Amino acid sequence: MENDIPAVPARAITIAVLAMGGEGGGVLADWIVDLAEHEGYLAQATSVPGVAQRTGATIYYIELFPRSAARAAGQQPVLALMPTPGDVDVVIASELMEAGRAIQRGLVTPERTTLIASTHRVYSMTEKMAMGDGRVDPAPFIEAGVVAARRFVRTDFAQLAEQNGSVVSAALFGALAGTGALPFSCDRFEAAIRRGGVGVDASVNAFFAGCARADAQDNGPAAPEAQAPAQPGPALAALAERAAREFPARLQPVLRAALVHLADFQDPDYAGGYLARLRPILDIETYHGDASFGLLDATAQHLALWMSYEDAIRVADLKIRRARFARIASEVRQVDGQLLDIDEFVHPRVEEVADILPPGLGRWLLGSGVARRLFESARVIRTSSIRGFLQLQAVASLRRWRRKSLRFQAEHRRIGEWLDAIEASARENYQFAVALAQCQRLVKGYGDTHVHGRASFDAVFGALPALRAATDPAQALRRLVDAALADESGAQLRKALQDIGNGCAGR
Repeated sequence: MENDIPAVPARAITIAVLAMGGEGGGVLADWIVDLAEHEGYLAQATSVPGVAQRTGATIYYIELFPRSAARAAGQQPVLALMPTPGDVDVVIASELMEAGRAIQRGLVTPERTTLIASTHRVYSMTEKMAMGDGRVDPAPFIEAGVVAARRFVRTDFAQLAEQNGSVVSAALFGALAGTGALPFSCDRFEAAIRRGGVGVDASVNAFFAGCARADAQDNGPAAPEAQAPAQPGPALAALAERAAREFPARLQPVLRAALVHLADFQDPDYAGGYLARLRPILDIETYHGDASFGLLDATAQHLALWMSYEDAIRVADLKIRRARFARIASEVRQVDGQLLDIDEFVHPRVEEVADILPPGLGRWLLGSGVARRLFESARVIRTSSIRGFLQLQAVASLRRWRRKSLRFQAEHRRIGEWLDAIEASARENYQFAVALAQCQRLVKGYGDTHVHGRASFDAVFGALPALRAATDPAQALRRLVDAALADESGAQLRKALQDIGNGCAGR
């Protein structure tokens, strides 16, 4: 067996694995240790859990030392418990930000380190909590890896693993084999997986997929699969034909997706109302546009989002769909004979209950102190049970009466005011109208998120007279929106509004 092992220097091979909870980082470390021990190496592995890093990132550190070298020296090696900057041979990151964290700590060096990273993202809490699009651009992480590592192998190993019914650790183990960074043949890696005895077939399949991807190229992630465009069904065929006949060709993908989404939210007639509300914007493009259809494009996208606002009816409907149950069963890898319980943690506020009631009843409920106390506590609803499923189905069934609800009437009043302002602005300043259409992105989410967003939108909308007097109204409006999205407290928005007010007073 030892004859198959290439000659190695009499020093430890150092490996750092950075993974998050549920990604099999510990299993990956165990496979490496098992592999090394069966191939004539002394192995030591330690782990240090992270704190407040998404789902709990952990650094697994492994050192491998050849037994033959220890015997020749006549003493046992002293192996380290933690990785040292500049002294790591292989860094394996289960996610792109973890690779960035390893680079930042100095664990990756161009003279020594092979960096293996999955390019998928598990968003951090700061990214998720951002009022706007808080996602970090992945390009700088990839550029840093190219510069920092001796060799950088990266692709979406999580997708490879999912395609083979396994987790990312198995695909990363395959990538480790494919790089040749360890002095063991591929069949020895496979043997380590089989000795584990759990989920062997799926793990082996993901292993070979990762191995092939690492061996074939290390120039970047696999090209994402193009998402199939939305295709309206028979119930929407007439509306789709109308959209194709009346609106520009470049907007057809957006319009088709919007029709499907809005019919799913309410019904085909509701989707038809969407096209009717866009028609005046199309007419404005004819007389005031710049041939780019930028205003129509922005309005089409944001109107569809606003008309499909999230209320308790929509949330309940999405939670009891067959596709959701199937997706959860797939994610937890449910097999025949296993029972799956799904618990929904819900805490509807009295405002959210009032929203789906008729206006008079909803306003009465909002003024009732007894009702507020009734909805103070959270609830757990098991949608995998008949009782829990029927509870949410009862809420979802209110969709047929949604048009008569307090929230529906309030939202469509706001939508009408927004569209009127866009039309009026476009006749004087086309770019300002485009910015006004885009500021709908402030209105989003559910519960407290929606309340904060709506308050920001109202504040920005109330500043329109002052904005129109600015030197560059469109740019001033975009600065207000950026300020509103910068923090949830609204402090930056208040300061930006004050600056605009002071500017107008100075005139």
